[in-house]
Amino acid sequence: MSVEYIRQPQTTLIVDAKPEFAWEVPNSASKQTAYQIIVASTRDLIAENDGNVWDSGKVPSQQSINVEFEGKSLEEGSTYFWKVKTWDTNDTESSFSEFQSFTIGKEEGFITSANIFQIDSIKPTVFKQMSFDSYFIDFGKAAFATLAFAYESTINDTLVVHIGEQLVDGKINRDPQKTIRYQKVEVVISPEKTQYLLKIEPDKRNTKPRAVQLPDSFPVLLPFRYVEIEGVNGELKADDFTQLFYHGYWEDKASYFTSSDSTLNAIWDLCKYSIKATTFAGLYVDGDRERIPYEADAYLNQLSHYTTDREFAMARQTIEYFMEHPTWPTEWQLHVALMFHADYMYTGNTELIEKYYEELKHKTLMELRGADGLISSDNATPKFMKKLGFTNPKDKLKDIVDWPPAQKDTGWKLATAAGERDGFVFKPINTVVNSLYYRNLEIMAEFAKVLNKADEAEELNQLALKVKQSINDKLFNPEAGAYIDGIGTNHSSLHANMMALAFDIVPEANKNSVADFVKSRGMACSVYGSQYLLEAMYKANESEYALGLMTATHDRSWYNMIKIGSTITLEAWDMKYKPNADWNHAWGATPANIIPRYLWGIKPKTPGYESVAIKPQLGDLTSSAIVVPTLRGQIKVAYSLLPDDSKYYVIEIPSNMSGEFDLGEEGYTKLTLNDMELDNNHQVIQLQSGKNMLKTQ
Repeated sequence: MSVEYIRQPQTTLIVDAKPEFAWEVPNSASKQTAYQIIVASTRDLIAENDGNVWDSGKVPSQQSINVEFEGKSLEEGSTYFWKVKTWDTNDTESSFSEFQSFTIGKEEGFITSANIFQIDSIKPTVFKQMSFDSYFIDFGKAAFATLAFAYESTINDTLVVHIGEQLVDGKINRDPQKTIRYQKVEVVISPEKTQYLLKIEPDKRNTKPRAVQLPDSFPVLLPFRYVEIEGVNGELKADDFTQLFYHGYWEDKASYFTSSDSTLNAIWDLCKYSIKATTFAGLYVDGDRERIPYEADAYLNQLSHYTTDREFAMARQTIEYFMEHPTWPTEWQLHVALMFHADYMYTGNTELIEKYYEELKHKTLMELRGADGLISSDNATPKFMKKLGFTNPKDKLKDIVDWPPAQKDTGWKLATAAGERDGFVFKPINTVVNSLYYRNLEIMAEFAKVLNKADEAEELNQLALKVKQSINDKLFNPEAGAYIDGIGTNHSSLHANMMALAFDIVPEANKNSVADFVKSRGMACSVYGSQYLLEAMYKANESEYALGLMTATHDRSWYNMIKIGSTITLEAWDMKYKPNADWNHAWGATPANIIPRYLWGIKPKTPGYESVAIKPQLGDLTSSAIVVPTLRGQIKVAYSLLPDDSKYYVIEIPSNMSGEFDLGEEGYTKLTLNDMELDNNHQVIQLQSGKNMLKTQ
């Protein structure tokens, strides 16, 4: 159960006076046919099933999410209690659920209710004495945290505490590279005190006005894993030390993944934990260096948050934040509509679309188009920048393609002369920007239809088709079989081609040559670009190549992040590719969403997961199991390659959800579903809620 997508609504304030309710239909019912919600003003009344604030009565409906409150006006500051019961296809009535309480707060700008923060108390995994007066502690993983400890002394004294993210030769690196975190803190000890909280000094850069400020109740947080204590007078115990790990609301058991590839499993664990660890600010931020929300970072974070936990409030609040706080890269503006669309597909909710539709049209940059439909950031005037939310008349859009750029732009001594852009040649009209723009138009056409703007939807669809045609007419080089970077250059980069593939721009006749070009470039992009590279490869049915990219062990890989000692994904593949990279950047956690959404191919087919589409592309894995969270319950799928080369799948779909299983390119001679043989014409198998057992031979 949830109120406004908050699973524990009693712990926060609900700012929508007409909140949406959601619940999981009992497993005993494959499908809901009716529901009844009651809302009461007291605990006693809800216990008596008296909905004095709202009693919906029996409502014939399959709807179990986004059920909007329709009772008496809810008053700010008041607490209410609700519960629900359902009827199944046999008209069998369930008992009422346990009740939840929620309190109405004041709407202050955002229409999205914020979830709570949590503090985990982490105990050491390694605790050892290094000398007569010094100790070393390893908490197992880095976290945005502070240190609490117990210490008794009979004299006034001083302890020296070192905390950091990185080890060198078994000790904390006290002179780390750029933004790898380390701090030395002196703690004054007195006989009258036995409990201490480390007073970490705030960082000058990530506390600037543009940074997201932490709640006043929080201490200063620093991402650290290791602690060294010096000047100890006596003996310390491991249990005396606690890493206080601050993060957003999180349920570890909401998602799960394992496979026959141990490297892939380790990468999943790294990326899933990275999403949890970086929720400390309440909004999606870029990492610890700036603590500023950026649109592209946030979109990747959002996708991975949805696939690792059933949490939507942070993404929704971040979306609202961006409507007033834009950042300068052209492509970043084009990620805002992608965030709206992901929210719509995973929640089925249209409130954000309804509120921001007109403003969101500006974010698509369609006003910058020329006669051929293609856009250029050069066309952005100060007046238009104001429409995007920029307040400084000097603000300008700048195409970014990928990050970091080449040495000639930054002076950094990077390992590759082209930086992370694969030698991309910037032109006023380029393929990367216009590929994102094309997808924005598709999304806005869909939103116009949702809002019953039929004429506008048709206009947007026609504009999208025009843009797609112009990209293929003007930006594809038939001799090379690949897309050029922009009008006015013959250079083709990984980025131009992977974006065209990822956004379904490439005609069927050209897919093989474009995919071959993409494969010829390897991982010639950043951790951000890897999102679209992997999406492109799965859309081109290059599953084994994509799996190889995710499990690679060279220095441009997720394995390298683990190898160099990080437990949260890096901002870049390695410090030599970005010398000031954070060791705590969620945009590096791409596999956390690619594994569920593409390797397993589990996505909402319809908004709010009323129906799920499953199209696995498991490469050479011989076994795998996954659990994906949704508002309606967990989707659970397992796969085994049997000794006779048969493939066996067990697919569990929550009640009140249907599904389809797409065999894709997989060939077979015999197909059985729940031990019943199907004819050989089935490529897409219809699934019902409950357990489905599928076998191909």
